[in-house]
Amino acid sequence: MSSAPVVVHRPSISGGRRVSVHRSGRDDILGTAYSDHDLVVFLETAGISEPDDVLDDPRWVEWRDAPAHEWSAA
Repeated sequence: MSSAPVVVHRPSISGGRRVSVHRSGRDDILGTAYSDHDLVVFLETAGISEPDDVLDDPRWVEWRDAPAHEWSAA
């Protein structure tokens, strides 16, 4: 299990990746991202300042079951 507060889950068959954030002792689903831009918008909404700077920081974001920045299923 990761200690990163943001998890970008595996790509779905229909495309996109679910994004969740761990805060206040629980996991909240932010939505489904279809691009880095979508992810940045979710992170801004969650209150993360400078979200572009944390996308590749494993202390902040865990990319699960697919490479980072890959948005469609193989």
